[in-house]
Amino acid sequence: MSNSLQTLITMAVYLAAMIVIGVFFTKFANQGSENFFIGGRKLGPWVAAMSAEASDMSGWLLMGLPGVAYWCGLADAFWTALGLAIGTYLNWLFVSKRLRNYSLAAGNAITIPEYISNRFKEKKKVLLTIGAVFILIFFAVYTGSCFVTCGKLFNQLFGLDYQLMMLVGAVFVLTYTFLGGFLAESFTDFVQGLVMIVALAAVLITGTVAAGGVGAVLDNARSMPGFLEFFGIAQPALDAAGVQQVIDGAPQFGEAGSYGLLTIISTMAWGLGYFGMPQVLLRFMGIRKASELKKSRRIAMIWVVISLAAAVLIGIVGRTAFPAALTTTGAAENIFIVISTTLMHPLFAGVMMSGILAATMSSADSYLLIAASAFARNIFNGVIKKDATDKQIMLVSRIVLLVVALIGVLIALDENSIIFTVVSFAWAGFGATFGPVILFSLFWKRMTRAGAIAGMLGGGGMVFLWKLVIRPMGGVLGIYELLPAFIFSCVLILVVSALTKKPSDEIQREFDAVRAMAD
Repeated sequence: MSNSLQTLITMAVYLAAMIVIGVFFTKFANQGSENFFIGGRKLGPWVAAMSAEASDMSGWLLMGLPGVAYWCGLADAFWTALGLAIGTYLNWLFVSKRLRNYSLAAGNAITIPEYISNRFKEKKKVLLTIGAVFILIFFAVYTGSCFVTCGKLFNQLFGLDYQLMMLVGAVFVLTYTFLGGFLAESFTDFVQGLVMIVALAAVLITGTVAAGGVGAVLDNARSMPGFLEFFGIAQPALDAAGVQQVIDGAPQFGEAGSYGLLTIISTMAWGLGYFGMPQVLLRFMGIRKASELKKSRRIAMIWVVISLAAAVLIGIVGRTAFPAALTTTGAAENIFIVISTTLMHPLFAGVMMSGILAATMSSADSYLLIAASAFARNIFNGVIKKDATDKQIMLVSRIVLLVVALIGVLIALDENSIIFTVVSFAWAGFGATFGPVILFSLFWKRMTRAGAIAGMLGGGGMVFLWKLVIRPMGGVLGIYELLPAFIFSCVLILVVSALTKKPSDEIQREFDAVRAMAD
């Protein structure tokens, strides 16, 4: 039996297991939209924690982040990972319990737009519609990044056509999400979270041994200007085609670039995105008991710290083990695959590759389900047909699943797409559109509906403006779009809320009641 076939068989067994989970939860999911979209609020602490983090990280964790470290060294990857770890902790610490309680108090809301709309008791569903539209836009982009990962994985492993494999991955994720809804997605994400962390640890250890040990890795990293610095960054020497130059088997680098305070703050701003990530916030809302969130937080933080550290180190180790194997930015994202398939037995390599599939599918299923709920529950049922039956809502949600998946496929058609870049834009979009609104709605009683509308439109719009118009100007303006967009949204919420009539007594009483529950 060939090595490729052994690897493929291992991956096929894993994929079949995920389908079985989807089928298992089909009956429960079909009992109603609350079961389909939020699992009837029955998540245990382990499933809530692991599924939240697995759905959040996506294939970016096993391909994008190691690729950044492999390409330009420690700084960019480290500060990004640190920001994400801090953001994860603060989100679980401050947001999780209050959002879980408030979503129940605010009309038993089961989607993020529905919570925001119910929080301000709006009759004209403006907030509901704005939130749903932004979710559809940014999750289509996010879903595309997952399909890119699938295509790159099978293309690199088996030499199969990128676009065909990308389509196969899309169909597979769509299948088990279509069947089992939120619980199927959450339980598969729990399994996939375990597979991801095992794969990261195994590849890191294998790569380090093959590279000659920790000492050899450190010596090699120090030999490349800026590669092992926190305040500097390595700059690969590229030819006209954007390919890194290699002389006598050694990759060439220019002088180290600077990595100043503004860049560090900009990079760490990734952590702000957590406050607006629907796939994470829904786990807070879906846990069976608010008292179990503390345990979930501890589980989530252990997983996040180990996984992020391993991902960054895999890139560093990969530069020693395979110094000139990957000579473009896009190719660098394959370092996890190269270490696994080159240094491991085919069956174990199959398990490692299943880790990438796990990361990809655990995110794609969340994105598809939340996008479907945003339209079916919030726009179709909330605006278009308010008397829609549960059966009609479920039918529309599954149609939207198909449509969003197709849009994601169109976005993923370009095989030269860089996963890190695609993910960073969608991450900024969610962080700036929903993050400030979620935080202020939970902790500031004076916030008004008008302030929420301004914050969502301003934050989401600024992501596009900064990314497409302002950031290309460079210099101090070349910072990650999430930071200025998040700040702009916060300012708008504060100013507009202060200038508009204070919330009704009913809204303020509900806020006080939820605050008392949290305290």
